[in-house]
Amino acid sequence: QVQLVESGGGLVQAGGSLRLSCAASGSIFSINAMGWYRQAPGKQRELVGNIISGGETHYADSVKDRFTISRDNTKNTVYLQMNSLKPEDTAVYYCNAQIATVVAIWVPRDYWGQGTQVTVSS
Repeated sequence: QVQLVESGGGLVQAGGSLRLSCAASGSIFSINAMGWYRQAPGKQRELVGNIISGGETHYADSVKDRFTISRDNTKNTVYLQMNSLKPEDTAVYYCNAQIATVVAIWVPRDYWGQGTQVTVSS
């Protein structure tokens, strides 16, 4: 079994910063990409950004130059540093990881965290 546990959400004023963390645990053999998605009320879930095992990152245009994704492979943890937050960043943020388990090392699949609320007030 694999679990992704997120932390770090909350309420912040526009222009402020928050840091989200997501730790993967369980019967993990390897982790490929790790990343973050978000879903605002009435909208579809969208990719915020991700980081592959080699460290290459990709970001949505809406968060480039404001958000930074990093990961600590020794802790199976991915981080999302969010700066210069805007009210339109308000959403539930979900962690995602492509993980191969010890019983299915050739069949990686997507795992999701439970979501953490980020609210940016104007």
